[in-house]
Order: sequence, then C-alpha cells, then structure tokens
Amino acid sequence: MPRPRLPLLRAATRTVALAAATAGVLSVAAAPATAAVPTGRYVALGDSYTSGPLIPTQVDRNCLRSNRNYPSLVAASAGSSSFTDVSCSGATTDDIRYGSGTLPPQLTAVTPDTALVTVQIGGNDIGFSSIIGDCAQASFSSPLGSPCKNLYTAGGTDQLQARITATAPKVTAVLQAVRQAAPGARIVVLGYPAIVPDSGYGCWPLVPIAYQDVPYLRGVAKSLNAMLAGAAAANDAVYADVYTPSIGRDTCKSSGTRWVEGLLPENAAAPFHPNARGEQGMATALLATLDD
Repeated sequence: MPRPRLPLLRAATRTVALAAATAGVLSVAAAPATAAVPTGRYVALGDSYTSGPLIPTQVDRNCLRSNRNYPSLVAASAGSSSFTDVSCSGATTDDIRYGSGTLPPQLTAVTPDTALVTVQIGGNDIGFSSIIGDCAQASFSSPLGSPCKNLYTAGGTDQLQARITATAPKVTAVLQAVRQAAPGARIVVLGYPAIVPDSGYGCWPLVPIAYQDVPYLRGVAKSLNAMLAGAAAANDAVYADVYTPSIGRDTCKSSGTRWVEGLLPENAAAPFHPNARGEQGMATALLATLDD
C-alpha cells in the first residue's frame, strides 16, 4: 500500500512531539438539515481540510480521509444520487489537475453528468505546513514579538502575500478545468476557517504563535480567502465563507468549542486541522451557500 500522504500543516511537528495527536474524545455532531442543494452527482475535490485526517472513521488511509468530513455530511443531507470524494491530505492545485505518484488527478472524478463540485485548495500551494512550523519554532525565541513576520517580510517583500498572488492563476486553472469537465455543474469554492483568533494576540504557549505574529497570520489567512473568493467570482463559481462562522471557534478556544485543533489535539484530528465539529460547521456553511 502506498505510504500515506501527510496532512496540511504537518511541519508543526518540528516543535513539539505529537504523541497525543489522536488523543481526546470525538463528539460527532448531527448531520446538517436538508437544504436545497443539487441532488445529482456530487464530487468533492480538495486537501486535508476537506479530507478530515484522523477524524473517525478513516476510510482512505492513503489520503487520510474521513467519512465524517463535510463532503460526506453534505452528500448525506442532500441525498446526492452519487457521491465521489477524492480529497487528499497534502493536495495542491497540481494534484487536482495532474495527480501525484500513484494518485490520478482529482479532476478525473468530475464527469459531464456531475451536478455539484466543491473545491477547497490553495493552502498547500502557499506552504501552510512550513509556515506553521516556522512560526511555532520562532515563537520560542521571541514570544512577545513578531519573529515569523520578520522572517517572511525580510528584505521588504512579504513572501506569503507573493505566494498567494502566485497561487491565484493556479486556482483559476482548476476552476476552468472543472467547468470544462462538467459544463452544467454548480461549482463551489470553500475558503479556510480561522486558525488563530479573529482579534487579539492569541494564546502562547498553548498555541505557539508569538503574540505579534497572530495579527500577521490572521491577515495572511484573510488574504488567502479573499483570493479564493475572487477566483470563484471570476470563474462561474460560488464562494462559501467558512471563516466567518468559525470566528470564536479557533485553536485558542476550549476543546468543546473549537473547530480547529492546536498542536496537541484534544479532539480526534490532525494538528492545526478541523475536528469533527469543524467539518460539521463547514458543511452547514456550504449548505447555507447552496441554499441562497
């Protein structure tokens, strides 16, 4: 069997051992209420925020995919006539269009009769894994400062904003390829939920991001989501905002509130990834978008 692909933000393990990564008790939320979504064939494309690594039950060990991720919840709620989830931990825009290793392009799952396609991609293109790892490590040298921002803006250019700009045409290419493969499908692009709090300076050392780096990373997340929203609007797709409903449910909140786990998860999920509550929240936001 091929070696499992590591999930988004995996480089955070450089700072703290992940012996407790699967610790905690999973609270499985009820499926979202039925909404007016397409009931035909549904195909889900995306990375680990879509696939749901370490959330029980894992149904694909290679891609670390859960049957309680938001596409599964939406498909069940909508009563989709058929459902194909090819989301995979570690996926980039290239994995959607071209595949990787033994994995075919995710795009091959999209057929002319597909009624709904959801896409959540871009985080790995800008390097979420290394960003979190770098910022976590840097925080221990200057917890009150902005060592991560200083790293990524050295020389007067914001490297992370440049990566977001460079990823925009790649997302556009994905959406255009999806439209070509399924001319009649409804295409929805999902953003990413809040990892750090939407205000204030975080909760170092519980979540090892230096105080002054929290506003910087919050800005990066919002910029990435704005790029995804713009790409959707320009390419005959709809944008589903999952950031706004996740405000107040970030990594600094209690284990019974948060949507995204921290470095040492207390609910079953990969570090810095949505737990079952987060997947449920994204499903609800997606259904609300489809019902507009």
